[in-house]
Amino acid sequence: MFGVGAAAPTSTATSAITAAPTTTTAHTRLHSISATSSSNPFISALIGCGRVQFCSLRLNCGGPIKAMSDTNTSTDTISVPNSSSHSSASAAPTSTATSAITAAPTTTTAHTRLHSISATSSSNPFISALIGCGRVQFCSLRLNCGGPIKAMADTNTSTDTISVPNSASHSSASGHKQALISLSDKKDLAFLGKGLQELGYTIVSTGGTASTLESAGVSVTKVEQLTSFPEMLDGRVKTLHPSIHGGILARRDQKHHMDDLNKHGIATFDVVVVNLYPFYNKVTSTGGIEFEDGIENIDIGGPAMIRAAAKNNKDVLVVVDPQDYPLLLEFLKGGGDDQLFRRRLAWKAFQHVASYDSAVAEWLWKQTSGISTSSANDDDKVLYLFQDKFPPSLTVPLERVSSLRYGENPHQKAAFYVDKRLAEVNAGGIATAIQHHGKSMSYNNYLDADAAWNCVSEFKNPTCVVVKHTNPCGVASRDDIFEAYRLAVKADPVSAFGGIVAFNVEIDEDLAKEIREFRSPTDGETRMFYEIVVAPKYTEKGLEILQKKSKSLRILEAQKNEKGKLSLRQVGGGWLAQDSDDLTPQDIQFNVVSEKAPQESELHDAEFAWLCVKHVKSNAIVIAKNNCMLGMGSGQPNRVESLRIALKKAGDEVKGAALASDAFFPFVEIACENGVSIIAEPGGSIRDADAIDCCNKYGVSLLFTNVRHFRH
Repeated sequence: MFGVGAAAPTSTATSAITAAPTTTTAHTRLHSISATSSSNPFISALIGCGRVQFCSLRLNCGGPIKAMSDTNTSTDTISVPNSSSHSSASAAPTSTATSAITAAPTTTTAHTRLHSISATSSSNPFISALIGCGRVQFCSLRLNCGGPIKAMADTNTSTDTISVPNSASHSSASGHKQALISLSDKKDLAFLGKGLQELGYTIVSTGGTASTLESAGVSVTKVEQLTSFPEMLDGRVKTLHPSIHGGILARRDQKHHMDDLNKHGIATFDVVVVNLYPFYNKVTSTGGIEFEDGIENIDIGGPAMIRAAAKNNKDVLVVVDPQDYPLLLEFLKGGGDDQLFRRRLAWKAFQHVASYDSAVAEWLWKQTSGISTSSANDDDKVLYLFQDKFPPSLTVPLERVSSLRYGENPHQKAAFYVDKRLAEVNAGGIATAIQHHGKSMSYNNYLDADAAWNCVSEFKNPTCVVVKHTNPCGVASRDDIFEAYRLAVKADPVSAFGGIVAFNVEIDEDLAKEIREFRSPTDGETRMFYEIVVAPKYTEKGLEILQKKSKSLRILEAQKNEKGKLSLRQVGGGWLAQDSDDLTPQDIQFNVVSEKAPQESELHDAEFAWLCVKHVKSNAIVIAKNNCMLGMGSGQPNRVESLRIALKKAGDEVKGAALASDAFFPFVEIACENGVSIIAEPGGSIRDADAIDCCNKYGVSLLFTNVRHFRH
């Protein structure tokens, strides 16, 4: 490509072209141009030097150009209508005066091999004659060279002389190292640019990226200089050009690929560094984004370059992450050719684009909600209402946060990923919790912390929840959070030891001291030990005190889960998707089906027990009184066994307590015999009538919720 490269030997023979005044850039506004050797055809003089494959005159026009046969000469005349500026997409009047350029022989294409060229009006500067016609914005002489050229000042004239060394022919597709950089996120760009420049790379760049590099003192060739084509359509088209993608996609080991590049004067790219428009950040910003703004933030050229470079990873290094800049520079300094390193970068590039496209698809799916369309077949019109929460195809982008020490068991390897779907942005939960202290989270820690946080977040009043193996073994709500904490631990102190304790209120200095010093109810001496404490907030002093309890105690600060989230669960070869179970007692009706109506305090206990039981593994039974869980039975194949376990845990306190079952409960007699005063269950059993009769017999209130809470 015609441009200033490394200095060529000055002792070589040269063929020269003169331009006045001009610069040494590849594309320049010219006032006049001629071949210095009138005895040789113009193109022959250039190609004969052994460096130029072809040259072309490029006219960037605001309207169409027409060709007319000049009957008096052997040339064709390219006529530019001298009318007011008119879009190149529409026809121009043919009756206008023209300014002409001659070429022999030639065609009417923008890029053409020329034998000779001159301006027909010698009295006007070359560029003025063209632009004055009202159609040409600028013109450029394009020389596609296989090697560097140098510019020399001609002291005898007012022109510059561009000299092309007459050395052995060299392919324009190779011989120098070239990097393409186009970034939205310009973090560490100066570091990268300087590093590549020091390694001898020519850097080609776009708009803002080029400006940032130049400000940092890095030399840059702008993309439009390479393509001879300006940025257009408000930036929608910048890099979508054969001069870019040909240089990226060409396989170096395929001769016909390299011949194609040489034929068209395209140089190869060895490094491509691209990241994309910040679509994800824009559409998830506070207040959202208008549809048209969202569309304009969908990157097209960036993904195309990334995919092209990643496909041709054998020859091109592609980087999409600023964290990889040091690795890239070290690799280039080493001079080796590690194909594994190249493939890893290519994998990361495709993953980057896949995640990006996933966000775009998810956003567009949401934009279609409530829009009806009809099929193209008029004979069989079908209306589609795009309001389904479950799209026909679902992509879930996950980002690894950490590699875990092991999985559920020591022989299982594991990692933790954050869900990067748009729906999960600012949705709260353990995945985005801040860890202030303690050992790294384990696989089981995440499961237990998630269960505890999900449960405690359900309650409006100050509440403490203790969890062991994802089941709540203690839950208590009180205006006094200290009392709630003590009652939650007391519900099952053996299980609570080594468990997870969660609060739905801020942990201040006094509460932190209570957590730190509280003794086990089993002996009154042993300090309670916990794996994790999780809360929505901590005071500075409260956090400081908790950190002194144990070096290993994990202290998490989490945001409340948003409602309406999509719940995903893996099965062999597939995934199950469902709405999250967000119903609370305020969302349902507790229907009294027994003769005895409950007292207000009993109804509150039933609602509390019902809210607890939805977080217990099925089959699940919870017994509670005074907003405190007394006992629970979970995970049993039959509900009677879960009932017996819960009754055993509750002990004598079961008298006057409330019982909640996660599914229909035909075995009410055992509960009634043990002194339960109110039962809440979904109903729906063929034995519902028997259950009602039994409760009436014992004077127990029976409530049907018509809502089941299975948890598997």
